[in-house]
Amino acid sequence: MKTYAIKYLELAEKHAEKIAARWAKDVKSNAKTPTYKSLNEETINHQCVRFYQNFSKMFLDEKITDDVLRYFRSYAQESYALGIPANETIYALILMRRHIWLYAEFQAIFSSGIDQRQALDTLGRTILLFDYAAYEVTKEYQDLMKKEKSKK
Repeated sequence: MKTYAIKYLELAEKHAEKIAARWAKDVKSNAKTPTYKSLNEETINHQCVRFYQNFSKMFLDEKITDDVLRYFRSYAQESYALGIPANETIYALILMRRHIWLYAEFQAIFSSGIDQRQALDTLGRTILLFDYAAYEVTKEYQDLMKKEKSKK
């Protein structure tokens, strides 16, 4: 793996709490995620920290593993249990992706022209990972809604 991807992953893991705190502030104030406003900041912050701390494991695997799928499902189940609508949960993932990348940019780990190719590769892998997350979270939400509907 490229040096800058390793720096990026280390950054996400070491600074997960700091990045998550910025994300929590953003998700609580964003017009597209109104449900988060009423939620306990510590709860949602913890949810994001766990994502960032697991990010390197997810990033490194060539294919999405069963552990990663279980993690995405648990993220969806937790969000569903908190009463967060699916669209807001997905937008929160989008904000997580944005915050991890912005933090890396702010730390200037991708600074020279030579690094730009590695930055693009790393960004591409990040986007792919979050695309998988959005897909699995959406799928799990649909299953949870079907189960709830069949109980009624």
